[in-house]
Amino acid sequence: MSQMPQLPQLSACPTCAEPLEAGDNYCGGCGADLSAAVPSARQEPEDYRLAAPAPPPVADPRTAAALDAPSPPGPAAPGAPPTTPAGPPVGTDPHTRTHTSTGTASSAGTGTGADPRLPGGNSRPRCAACQEGTIDRDGYCEHCGHAQARERDHMERELAGVAAASDRGLRHHRNEDAFSVATAALPDGSPAVVAVVCDGVSSATRPDDASAAAAHAAEESLLTALPRGAHPQQAMNEAIVAAADAVTALALETGAPGPLEEPQQRQQNAPACTIVSAVVTGDLLTVGWIGDSRVYWVPDDRTTRPARLTEDDSWAAQMVAAGLMSEAEAYADERAHAITGWLGADAYELEPHTASFKPDRPGVVVVCTDGLWNYAESAEEMARAVPPDARGRPLQSARVLVGHALNGGGHDNVTVAVVPFPAPPGGAGSA
Repeated sequence: MSQMPQLPQLSACPTCAEPLEAGDNYCGGCGADLSAAVPSARQEPEDYRLAAPAPPPVADPRTAAALDAPSPPGPAAPGAPPTTPAGPPVGTDPHTRTHTSTGTASSAGTGTGADPRLPGGNSRPRCAACQEGTIDRDGYCEHCGHAQARERDHMERELAGVAAASDRGLRHHRNEDAFSVATAALPDGSPAVVAVVCDGVSSATRPDDASAAAAHAAEESLLTALPRGAHPQQAMNEAIVAAADAVTALALETGAPGPLEEPQQRQQNAPACTIVSAVVTGDLLTVGWIGDSRVYWVPDDRTTRPARLTEDDSWAAQMVAAGLMSEAEAYADERAHAITGWLGADAYELEPHTASFKPDRPGVVVVCTDGLWNYAESAEEMARAVPPDARGRPLQSARVLVGHALNGGGHDNVTVAVVPFPAPPGGAGSA
C-alpha cells in the first residue's frame, strides 16, 4: 500500500481551526484534507478509483449518518450465552499481524456531485467543490486542490431481510472494508439470508482489493452451496476457503509468495483481510470468521441477554483465553489488535471458525468490523447502541450504528450488516 508522506506540522486545521494531532492527514472535525495546505507534500496511492459523479451536489453521508443517530435505548440485562472456542493457544509461536480495520461493499457508493464533464469534449471529471477544475489521477482538483469523494467512502445496501452500511470514517484516507449481502431460496423454498463483512489489513498491500475479493467470493460460494441443500455450517466453511483463495490470488498476480512456499521465503507483504459472515436459514443462525471482525446477537426483548457469537483471532483474545490478563487489560494494551488469523498468501494456516445457534426469540444479528465494536465492545454495549426497532428497519439501524462509531471518533473504517431473525418469509433470490 502506498504511504502518505509526513506533512509539515500543523497545530490546527486551516479550514475549521480544529486542533490537530501529530501525523494527521485529515481533520477530525471537518474532514478537510490537510495536504491541501502543503500541495508539494500530497501523494495518494495510484490504485484509488473515483466514484461516478451524480448530477446534483450531495451532502456528506458521513455527516448525515452521525446526525441521524438517536440517543441509545436503556441498558440491557448483563450476561451472555456460551460462545464458540477462541483461536490458537498462546503456547505456540503466534504469527501475528498488526491490524487497523477498514472495508467495501458490492453496491455502488455515493458520487462526487457535479456534472462530470467539462465543455469542449474534455472527458475528465469536474470538481464538485469549485465546479471549474478537473480531477487529476490522484483524485484532487487541479484548480482548487480539494479531494473528491470516492465510491467506497460511503456505501449502503438493503434487501428483504438484511441491510448493510460502510463508511470511510473520519481519520482514514480511504475505506478498506467490504461487505456483501444477498438472499437465496433453499431447496424447500424457504429463504436464506447472507451477510459477509471483510476488513482489509492496513499494514498489507492492496487491503481494499483483498476485502472486496473476499466478500465477493464468499457470497458467490454461499449462493451456490445453500440452494443445493448444503448444511449452512459446511457452506460457511467452504465460503471462507473460497474467500481465502480469492485473496491469495491477488498476491500471485503481483508475484508474491504462494501459500505452499517455505515461511522464510514469504518476504513480500501480501494482500490480506479478515472475514466474518452470518447466514439465517429457518430457525438456524450460522456464523463463520477468521480475524477480529465480530457477530453479535441482540434480542428484541432488551430484558433478555445479548451475546457476542465470535471470538477474535487476536493477541488480546489469546491473553484473555490463557488467563494472563483481564479483558480490560488486554484490550487496553497497544498490542491488542495484532491479529493471529487472516486471509492472505502469507497466512500460515487456514482455520475457519464456524458455529450454529438456534435463538429462541426474535432479534437482530449484527455483523461488523472493529471500526464499530471499538465503540461498543461488550454485547451489552452493542445492544444499547442498536435501535429498538432494528428488526423492522435494518437499513436505518445500520446507519445509526455507523453514526454511533462516527460520533465516538470515527478513527477507523466502519462496516456493519444488520440481519433480522427470523428471516422474513418470501423475497428469496440472490442479489
